Amino acid sequence: MSKVRTLLSSFAACGLALALGAGMAAPVTAQEDCPRGTLDDRYCDRDGDLVADLPLDPADWVDPDTIIFSYTPVEDPAVYQKVWAGFLAHMEEVTGRDVVFFPVQSYAAQYEAMRSGRLHIAGVNTGGNPVAVSCAGFVPFAMMASKDGSFGYEMEIIVPADSPLQNAGELKGKTLAFTSPTSNSGFKAPSAILKSEFGMIADQDFETTFSGKHDNSILGVANKDYEAAAIANSVKKRMIDRDVIKPEQIRTIYQSQTFPTTGYGHAHNLHPELAAKIKQAFFTFPWEGSDLQAEFQKEGRFVSIHHKSDWDVIRKIDAANDVSYSCK
Repeated sequence: MSKVRTLLSSFAACGLALALGAGMAAPVTAQEDCPRGTLDDRYCDRDGDLVADLPLDPADWVDPDTIIFSYTPVEDPAVYQKVWAGFLAHMEEVTGRDVVFFPVQSYAAQYEAMRSGRLHIAGVNTGGNPVAVSCAGFVPFAMMASKDGSFGYEMEIIVPADSPLQNAGELKGKTLAFTSPTSNSGFKAPSAILKSEFGMIADQDFETTFSGKHDNSILGVANKDYEAAAIANSVKKRMIDRDVIKPEQIRTIYQSQTFPTTGYGHAHNLHPELAAKIKQAFFTFPWEGSDLQAEFQKEGRFVSIHHKSDWDVIRKIDAANDVSYSCK
């Protein structure tokens, strides 16, 4: 029987800290003068790949008996606890460690959990990857893809099906729901696109509100709580597939270019042998007939990613929005 367990307490309530025990010390702040780029002062980037290096001193490596995994915040964490259970059981077999699913309640809580040493592996949303890399020592290495290796999703601006709005240019004077300031499709991409393509600036040409999650934004539009929302269409598809909403409740008035999806990675200071086994678990997971396949129906494998190249378009969007990766 799998030993996969769920931590239902939030990070803010400190339940996670109590459950982890030894081997969970916070990352050691980098003391030496080293190349960092956008990384926080506690990390180094000597090889120029834009992610935090493994600490030079093995004494600073983390080798926990219990591995903590979190998936990007969603509307119903209990659904994803079941979706990921088989995968985490596979990871237990490969690593020989217990694995715990930690249902984070917000993007900020996820980043802080990794930054403070309480989270080892995470699926981080597209727009949040550069923030998690810079501020939490997140090292992304994998992404879901279809069996032929293709991947990606689009940002969509959606409205209630009977809305008079027909295109994004008609949002002027309306209210647009974003998800979170760190979300690519839920904030950063639509902000840049609306400014560059339509000459509209948030809170100047249209009002904004934040829902917290893509699920909330989609439900808000479906229930006519929001006039419009910027969302990831991959989340929309899964909600339709689960009958959370009906496709006839909403309508798309803008669709973007394709972006990379959720990036999966580990804390920068994991023992390299453990990190290698974690990667092995991702790349050897049998998708056929799994709950992951049932949930992420377009996907059929994990593929390797490189933050420097695969997230270049996301960093350019951040630059267009004057986004800072400061961790203060």
